[in-house]
Amino acid sequence: MNETVWLLRLLGIGAVLETLAGLGLVVFPSPLVSLLLGESLSDTGLVVARLAGGGLLALGIACWYARATPIARAGIGVAVAFLAYNVVACVTLALAQPVSTNRALLLGASAFHGLLAIGLSAALVVGNRRRVAR
Repeated sequence: MNETVWLLRLLGIGAVLETLAGLGLVVFPSPLVSLLLGESLSDTGLVVARLAGGGLLALGIACWYARATPIARAGIGVAVAFLAYNVVACVTLALAQPVSTNRALLLGASAFHGLLAIGLSAALVVGNRRRVAR
């Protein structure tokens, strides 16, 4: 399978998952954060979580539209932004100290973001090498 198909699929995964996560954080921020970290949000935390949810929703929408032209400059830009988000999410979740015993869920989410980052990196590097070689 070539890097274009990989990139298209990874952008599709990002579109679905980040849109759902974003909507969830906008509508139900405290239960989602409590599930992952074992602690409810303060008033300030609710605002920040909803803003983060809006950002994830926007990233999901961008990933959805980038699927149409995954190797165009704009599609690659969305893929690189998605890669940056996944690296930050992987590291942040891996270093988080949950209040309850949700450590396995937290590490699973971290590993999933790490796998997405590795897949995106590989697709972008291979794709770049092929474009340069032409």
